[in-house]
Amino acid sequence: MSKDEYGVLLYYKFASITDLNSLFSFYHSNCNSLGLLGRVRLSPNGVNVTVGGLLSALEKHIEAVKSNSLFQGTDFKLASSHHPLNDKVAVECGFTSLSIRVVKELVTFSSYPLLNPPEVSNAGRHLSAAEFHSVLQSARMDFGQLMKNGSPTDDKQLVLLDARNLYETRIGKFHAPSVETLDPGIRQYSDLPSWIDDNSELLRGKHVLMYCTGGIRCEMASAYIRSKGAGFENVFQLYGGIQRYLEQFPDGGFFRGKNFVFDHRISVGSSDTSIMGACLICGSSYDNYSSRCRCTHCRILVLVCDSCQIKSDAYVCELCQKHRMDFGSIPSVEDGELATVLDKNDLKTVCSDSKISSQLPSRNAPRKLRILCLHGFRQNASSFKGRSASLAKKLKSIAELVFIDAPHELPFIYQSCTEAKNSCAPPSGQHAPPPENCKRKYAWSVASDFGGKVEADWKIANQPFDPLQYQGQTDGFDVSLAYLKKMFSEQGPFDGILGFSQGAAMAALLCAQGDKLKGEIDLRFVILCSGFALPLADFGQKPINCPSLHIFGSDPGKDRQITSHTSRYLASRFEDGCSVIIEHEFGHIIPTRSPYMDNIKDFLRRFL
Repeated sequence: MSKDEYGVLLYYKFASITDLNSLFSFYHSNCNSLGLLGRVRLSPNGVNVTVGGLLSALEKHIEAVKSNSLFQGTDFKLASSHHPLNDKVAVECGFTSLSIRVVKELVTFSSYPLLNPPEVSNAGRHLSAAEFHSVLQSARMDFGQLMKNGSPTDDKQLVLLDARNLYETRIGKFHAPSVETLDPGIRQYSDLPSWIDDNSELLRGKHVLMYCTGGIRCEMASAYIRSKGAGFENVFQLYGGIQRYLEQFPDGGFFRGKNFVFDHRISVGSSDTSIMGACLICGSSYDNYSSRCRCTHCRILVLVCDSCQIKSDAYVCELCQKHRMDFGSIPSVEDGELATVLDKNDLKTVCSDSKISSQLPSRNAPRKLRILCLHGFRQNASSFKGRSASLAKKLKSIAELVFIDAPHELPFIYQSCTEAKNSCAPPSGQHAPPPENCKRKYAWSVASDFGGKVEADWKIANQPFDPLQYQGQTDGFDVSLAYLKKMFSEQGPFDGILGFSQGAAMAALLCAQGDKLKGEIDLRFVILCSGFALPLADFGQKPINCPSLHIFGSDPGKDRQITSHTSRYLASRFEDGCSVIIEHEFGHIIPTRSPYMDNIKDFLRRFL
């Protein structure tokens, strides 16, 4: 390679960095002096760098970085390439300027941003490109002997796991005979942990070979798999990723197609020119992402050939089609009928099987979060919706609130004539039907002696009325759980739940159920307002693993119904780093003024 050629340099390093300011100053000075463009990401846990410039400048940069003992053992991937053109690809990939940023994570590992990432020190064993190739070549028979992890008769099955996004795997992937390949088909890397959780049985007790573009994503993903304990110990990763493999095997080896890269090169292939990708619209062979066509709904990159781009600039990716996003359906037609059906003013999507399946109402309208709202004891959906009107209004750009009644209907009761001033309480001794303005009341959990029968007439309480009685009522959870499963099935999906008082206690119980509810009640987060922990066994077991926002009145006793230490205890039942707490100076309400509203929005935006 001529030193006057243009090139691209990629490297990452996981290490504990105590002085980020000093490292930031180094990169700012060094990269600017050498004329390097691209992305530098610094975090307390390491660095991730993709920069371009003259090869001579890049080599000087490598030498300067190596002089810092922090980078000992770093794998610097340097390749020659054409100079980036000043087009949207270069702009989108950050190769028209130098961007140096301090971030919390080098790569966002989880869609649940409040959860701690796995310990990279527990990552899977590195395999060189030659070792990785040999494992695939020998497949299952000699794997145990090669890894020195068992005898030649080791019967653990070998699986190949692609840790990349859907649009990357569509233009190239590994393929080895007799080896099962797992393609999660995810939109973004932060969706991978959820896929691993949902498909852990495909990995348990097996030798797992992982690969990605350059290696950094496998570091964290392999550590996450190994963190699952017994049965998940045998995880291995391709060191240096596909890039190092193609350097070692220029004919492609077991890799077919092109390696998608996150710089202006777009993709890098081998001497094998076969095309793996296909046009989303017509299905013809195609693997060029230079047009940067994106799904109108979720903005993921899609493959659309030149001729189909002329017909339309609005597309829906296969993931949105698969999950049948709520676009409003239109009749399907065969390929030969497209010319008469497609109108340039319509916004339609064409599936990979050449059938029109849906129609989008708005090209760039982002999807709002859908939040199921659970009211408190002796409330109902209508009253809770009224009390939450200000919250709904201020969240309308990012969230849709859906209100439902709890399944346990409660009887009308009153205590004495002193309560007669209440518009819903009849005079003492009078058993009259409730006035029209008395709405039915419901609960998520009830007293153990609750018979489930609701009488239309008013009843006098047979003992002093305890306004905090619901904190000790625990029966009816199974009924409420079955009811919520039905709501998720009929009205879902929902991104999260907002629970108020007893509704918050119910939502927390759902979180405590964990994997038991997978596929029936899937939650990305919960918002627990004036919440408390019901005295049930689920709260006495392991910490709850679900991103949560806890909102309650601050000391001393601002909320006279749910004390702050009660809500704080509920928050403590969630895993460390899994909960955010907002304390306010009001009572038994959800505050909607600043700064509380800003904090609520900040929490929700993490899930958009």
